[in-house]
Parts: sequence; C-alpha cells; structure tokens
Amino acid sequence: MLNDAKLRAAKRREKAYKLTDAHQLYLFVTPTGSKLWRMDYGFDGKRKCLSIGPYPLVSLIEAREKRDEARKLLAKGKDPSVVKKLRIQANIESARMTFEFVAREWHEANKPQWAKVHAAEVIRTLERDVFPRIGTLPIRDLTPPKVLEVLRAIEDRSAIETAKRIRQRISTIYAYAIASGLADSDPAEKVGAALKPLPKKGRQPAITNIVGLRRLLATVDEDFARPVTRLALRLIALTAVRPGELRGALWEEFESLEGDAPLWRIPAARMKGDLDRKDELDGDHLVPLAPESVAVLKAVWSLSGHGHLVFPNNRHSHRPMSENALGYLINRAGYHGRHVPHGFRAAFSTIMNEWAKEHGRPDDREVIDLMLAHTPKNKVEGAYNRAAYMPRRRELACIWANMLMPGLTDPVSLTNLPCKESPFKRDRVERRTARPALRLVQ
Repeated sequence: MLNDAKLRAAKRREKAYKLTDAHQLYLFVTPTGSKLWRMDYGFDGKRKCLSIGPYPLVSLIEAREKRDEARKLLAKGKDPSVVKKLRIQANIESARMTFEFVAREWHEANKPQWAKVHAAEVIRTLERDVFPRIGTLPIRDLTPPKVLEVLRAIEDRSAIETAKRIRQRISTIYAYAIASGLADSDPAEKVGAALKPLPKKGRQPAITNIVGLRRLLATVDEDFARPVTRLALRLIALTAVRPGELRGALWEEFESLEGDAPLWRIPAARMKGDLDRKDELDGDHLVPLAPESVAVLKAVWSLSGHGHLVFPNNRHSHRPMSENALGYLINRAGYHGRHVPHGFRAAFSTIMNEWAKEHGRPDDREVIDLMLAHTPKNKVEGAYNRAAYMPRRRELACIWANMLMPGLTDPVSLTNLPCKESPFKRDRVERRTARPALRLVQ
C-alpha cells in the first residue's frame, strides 16, 4: 500500500516505472518526473487503462475514491473510461448552454405569438441589461445572488419597474430551460422579494386647460430642439395619439393628404393591446386629420420625406426618434412635472368632454373615446366601431385644432427657424477654445 511519504520520495528514472497500491491502482512515474494515477482493468475481454489524474493534484485519498467508483461501474457492467468521456462531453455541452444561448432560443420560440414591437423590446432589454453580465455563464450554474446582481444594477439607475419586468423574463426563460432539461431550478424565482418596491403611481401630469396648452406649445416652438422634434410635438398635440404610435409613424400610413378627408391609418400591430387586438381584422386605428395636422405633415415632409419614418432618429434615420425626445423638449421648456407627451391625451379628453357638455352633445363622449382608441369592454362592439362616427370624429378634430392652434407659429416656419444654441453646447465650445491659451501660458 502506498502512502504520501512514498509518493513524495518517488524520483524520475531513465525508464518509466510503477508504484502499485491496491485493486489495480498505481502511480505511473515518467522519465520526465511526472506522476500520474492510473488503473488497469478488464472490460469485454479487453485490457484497458483508466487515467485518474496527476499527483499531487489528485491526492492518494482522491485516487482511491475514483478507483472505487470505477470498480462500482464495472460491477454494473459499465466501462469507466466511456463513462468518464461521457461526463466530460456533458460538461462541455453544459458550458455551451449559456444563458444567452438559451434566452435567444426561448425568444425565437415565442416570437411568432408576440407583436413585432413587443418581441423587439424583449430582446433589446435582454441585450442591454442581462447578456453583458450573465450571458456567457452556463444557465445551469447561475445562482440567485448572481441574478440579483443583474437586477440591482438596473435598480441603481432608478428603473425599478424595468428590474421587476426583467426578473419575470429571466424566470420565464428558466421555465423554458427546465422543461428542455437544460436547468434544474429557477434562481430568479425567489429574488423578487429582495427587489425594491415600486413607487406609488400617480396620474401622469397634464395641463388640462386650453390656454396653458397654447402657452406650452408656444414656448416649445422657441426651443433649440431640431425642427422634426418640435413638429412631432405639434402633431401629437393635435391628434392625441400615444407617444409610441407617433414615434413609429410611417409615411405610408397617411392617406388623402391632398384630398377632403385626410386620414392617418395606424396599423393594429402598432396599437396598444393584447395579441388578439393587434391581429384583429380591420383593427387599424383611424385618425381623421384636421387641416392643421396636414400642414404639420407637409412641413415634416420637407425634412424626412426621403425616408420611411415620419419622425426619424437624429443619428440613425432608419430608426424612430428617441422615446425621450418629446419629454426632454417639454422639460426644457420649463414644464417638468407639469406635463408629459402622454398628457395631451388627458388634455384632449378633459377639454373636449367639457366642451361637449357645454354644447349639449353628450353623445360625443363615446366619439371622443373612439378618437383616443380606448379599448371597450365589449371586444365585438369595439371591432365594429373602429370606423364608426367618422364624420363627427373629423368635426371634433377640427374643433380641437381650432381651439389649440391660434397664435402659434406656422409649421413651415418651424422648419426654417434657427434653433437656439444649447447653453451646454456653447459651454463646451468655450472650454475647448480656452485650452490652447492655457497651454501657451504654461
């Protein structure tokens, strides 16, 4: 029987030799001095050798444990060398099954049942917040603390709701992995209790009197933002569509801009709602356009008519404008916490319902809800009413525009107005031009 003293004392010789232990286990000492644990055994009438590992990386006790494990496999009619190769291959395959690999597989499997906008948003958030941190790790090896680390980084930028939504997506990915035999448990399942609670949501701030809205739009017209952004805010004020619907607007969605009944046909797939709503036949949202809205679109055409998007991104013309562009524009105008882009919908609803009440038109409430694309409780009735009351909707759109636009700059003039220089940009220029003088003094 071997012991550590004998193993340490073993020196290299001109020829390789063995130091035997028991039950076919021995230490093979090479002419270079390497010491390797091996075990000879017979299987299926053949003489074989199992490599166990180098000494002292594999100690005497560990070598005997591996030998005993191999003997148990032989007793069950299994070849220890084959079992070892299969384990190595399984470990390699497990390492290949990274979180990102499985997450993308899950995304591809579910994408057909999602709206295109939602599918793109799901993979975009994973690529931005999750893959850079844990994407390369084997999905089977992830632990709750590691998942929590990912979510804490999202919370640190005050995106509490995003952190909770991404935790749910990670958990859903693990449900897919467990069902596919790629993971044994969901490390994101218990992490939710450790996340920060959502702040209490209030109503989105909105100015709901016509004078205040006119003043806001007039202030925005004087901002240093690019003309496309200012015109986008003008159109969302006139149409009261959702910000996401405005940002994704395509020129092909507009009809009869030179005719008597100009219309914006927003595809159902781009509308807010569940998949049934997005797949609904004839479920497009129809927005009748007042002459003031048409004037805005004609002004924008001179800026972005060469592309597909009405309001493209400043840096990448094939992408929609930033989702924060309109909000930043309103904030710079001094309305932070007082109004947001979505607030034009509340303003339109409040002001127009009050107008309808004053003018004895109680039925206009239903028409106004249709103009805002509010989802009715009765889906069949909602589908039937998509194009209902179109003449009255057009009348109300014109009434709203006549209330909102007096005293504001003509849209064409907005494309020619010189943008006010950003004070931040000016400050950078001043500091940049000051540096050479400092070097000269030095």
